Amino acid sequence: MIKPRAKVPELQLDLINDTQWRLDAQESDSFTMIVFYRGLHCPKCKVQLESLAKKLKDFSERGVHVIAISCNTEKLAKETAEKWDITELPVGYGLSIEKAREWGLYISEGISDKEPEHFSEPGIFLVRPDTTLYASSIQTTPFARPKFDDLLQAIDFIKKEDYPARGEA
Repeated sequence: MIKPRAKVPELQLDLINDTQWRLDAQESDSFTMIVFYRGLHCPKCKVQLESLAKKLKDFSERGVHVIAISCNTEKLAKETAEKWDITELPVGYGLSIEKAREWGLYISEGISDKEPEHFSEPGIFLVRPDTTLYASSIQTTPFARPKFDDLLQAIDFIKKEDYPARGEA
């Protein structure tokens, strides 16, 4: 488990637009929000990422950089972008199971032929520009994820009140 105010693990991935993304290269004004999702096989992930894509401007206006990441292969990640309405959303792929565990994500084994052999369960991380963790929400199942409107309101409050990261003790 990564504690708030601690450095998060390094993260560098390929994106579906054939570029590379590195967490330590992000120059956000407030946070980088990393949304780990299960993959193309997950209908709950489709709903979540399509909702996020519609709110990218709202996050950007708050100085938040956003990326969605999965353990999917390049082929599956690009297929995700073709089938889901997430055109503007930066999507990274190829997250290793080992790296997912470094981030504290739960790992599941596929239970049908639609699922990969192993994949990470969802998680959302707000990371400060100095690559320390501000907050995280990690799920063991595809259900009960934080709503993006709630996160936007939280970010507004954090910025207005200069509210510190909590849970580090």
